[in-house]
Amino acid sequence: FFAGIGLMRMGLELAGWKVVWANDIDEDKMKMYQGNFKNDHAHFHLGDVHDISPEDIPNVSLATASFPCNDLSLAGARRGLAGQQSGAFWGFVEVLKGMGHRRPPLIMLENVSGFLTSHDGDDFRDACVALNDLGYAVDAFIIDAALFVPQSRQRLFLIGKREIQNQLKTADTMNFYESQCRPIALAKFILWSPEIRWSLRNLPQIPKRETHLSDILEDLPSHSAFWWNNQRAEYLLNQMSDKHRAIAEKMISGDKTTYGTVFRRVRNGRSMAELRSDGVAGCLRTPRGGSGRQILFAAGQGRFAVRLLTPRECARLMGADNYRITVPLNQALFGFGDAVCVPVIRWIAEQYLNPTWKEMHVKDQ
Repeated sequence: FFAGIGLMRMGLELAGWKVVWANDIDEDKMKMYQGNFKNDHAHFHLGDVHDISPEDIPNVSLATASFPCNDLSLAGARRGLAGQQSGAFWGFVEVLKGMGHRRPPLIMLENVSGFLTSHDGDDFRDACVALNDLGYAVDAFIIDAALFVPQSRQRLFLIGKREIQNQLKTADTMNFYESQCRPIALAKFILWSPEIRWSLRNLPQIPKRETHLSDILEDLPSHSAFWWNNQRAEYLLNQMSDKHRAIAEKMISGDKTTYGTVFRRVRNGRSMAELRSDGVAGCLRTPRGGSGRQILFAAGQGRFAVRLLTPRECARLMGADNYRITVPLNQALFGFGDAVCVPVIRWIAEQYLNPTWKEMHVKDQ
């Protein structure tokens, strides 16, 4: 559900899963999906989740739902699960409800970390209770894609399990306060929500990535149309605050070329350019407005150059290095900005979904 351009599928397939049915409402995303998975058009169903008939869903082991985050963020005015976009979650719940005894044993929801605090936690609590009411005990964790790729992208995952074996009781898991994937805010939510039926699982430590922003960049010649002209590049430099301008000037005067990324944001009514220079890209976003486009700032030896990140670089930042990009620039940027990080999904599948599935079916062996 909410299959987007297919990065959830890519991550699952790398861990041994097979995707047999997919849905999204966005035709542009479907075109990207079908451009990459060229021989699997039949299983993609374009349309609103509210219009899906439960009878059309095959019997499956896992249902994933990366439902829209628009209303769970500041940009969406925190409308939450009552909002028009993020309210699609309830369409997903209705489909599961309609499946009756055919509901999949495992559910995985994915969204921005703001889902945890939306409406003082009420939206996340409502989602957990909704899954409980469908017969699922739940677990939750937060993973930053920066552990895998040079992109800051923190996401909240909610797992639902219909059969519970080797369950950790909440009272027995005080040590998850120190968990890499369960920060204090989430740990407190779990401990302070005894009305929710939890089924927690210990997660191994994720080793930090070794790649940096410079490792994913395309080697574009200086005459490439991607590079901005001098006037446009100077304008961006002049949009920086004194603090960010000082960082940029230090990069420019460096002995070698280094790289940073820039987002434009409105501060006190002014469009400002904010520079990040720690070797990690900011979170890819959908380019609905000027602030959604991530800009590359390359500087050193007294010079600097500016351009947008390319679609291929965005694919690499999502861990989808070999994704077939068959659509125009803006369509590709939109698709990658609204997707999941492939190695994160693979890790969850290998470290959580696969062992959980085996434990659920040990009695059948």
